[in-house]
Amino acid sequence: MYLQVLARLSTALAGGLLGWVVGLSVVRLFPLAGGGWWALGLSLVGALVGLAAAPILVIRPFSWYLGWARRASPSFMASTVTGLAIGLLVAALLTVPLSSLPGLWGAFSPLVASIILGALGASFLAVREREVARILRHVFPRVQETGLDGLGEGPHVLLDTSAIIDGRVADVGKAGFLPGTLVIPRFVLDELRHVADSSDSLLRNRGRHGLEVLNKLRREAVVPVEIVDIDVEGVAEVDAKLVKLANQLHVPIVTTDFNLNRVAELQGVRVLNVNELSNVLRPSVLPGEGMTVQLVQEGKEPNQALAFLDDGTMVVVEGGRRFIGNRLDVVVTRVLQTVAGRIVFSHPKDA
Repeated sequence: MYLQVLARLSTALAGGLLGWVVGLSVVRLFPLAGGGWWALGLSLVGALVGLAAAPILVIRPFSWYLGWARRASPSFMASTVTGLAIGLLVAALLTVPLSSLPGLWGAFSPLVASIILGALGASFLAVREREVARILRHVFPRVQETGLDGLGEGPHVLLDTSAIIDGRVADVGKAGFLPGTLVIPRFVLDELRHVADSSDSLLRNRGRHGLEVLNKLRREAVVPVEIVDIDVEGVAEVDAKLVKLANQLHVPIVTTDFNLNRVAELQGVRVLNVNELSNVLRPSVLPGEGMTVQLVQEGKEPNQALAFLDDGTMVVVEGGRRFIGNRLDVVVTRVLQTVAGRIVFSHPKDA
């Protein structure tokens, strides 16, 4: 509020001064009676115009700049400022020879060179922000404490909303299978809060469970957790932001989302899928082995029955329909690996 008032007063003052100067110039060119009143009147008009135009000339551009500054990563800002400084330095070195050009060329070419070289320097190093960040870390070792990209040193992994809600990531981290620091961008945390505030009871419970998992991770401090204010401009969807951010930072994503997994792999981003880890860690079952299972329901085919192992693996028992509700010794005949998981086919041991 105070900044808006200050901006309006500053713009009104600048408009008033401009109107006063224009008024004096008009009086000199066209001698009029009461020239001072003409200058005062134009000064008043300039002040009113400046006051009315303040939102367009100052407040909106300044608000846009503050929003951009909050969204931009520190490495991007450091690269842009460094490139701008280099471009302006080169332009300053060219000022003397350019100003010696005849006529208007000598008057305007230094300004044009400063604008062009500054823009080129800023845009070039902004594109190469990762390389610039590494160079600046060597030049300024103290920057390594937090990193120019807002992250500390060492390996990092980005955490997806689905992995937080799933909850198993806390146990995986506690077991020591997650490398480095778990990084949670602010937009992922905002999505999790939005789910926790949903009017749908199921979504609301899932979101609150995710917040509890996150608090557990931070409370137990087995795996370092870092929430960072990094955003991706020009991208609205959270998954797309996460993939682009992982590409920029060269870090993997921890998720349980199948679609995000595929999209990330297509764009060259490494994915640590908790579901795939769970499938890999399931005990291996080989044809010919015996086991005891609890038959719980009918299968799709006639005379089939279904059972489930402790890890969720489905066991199809051929000819086991009449034993539903009982424990039964079975022999494994084959194992089928699918996208959804593993299916074990078997038949009763005495059959």
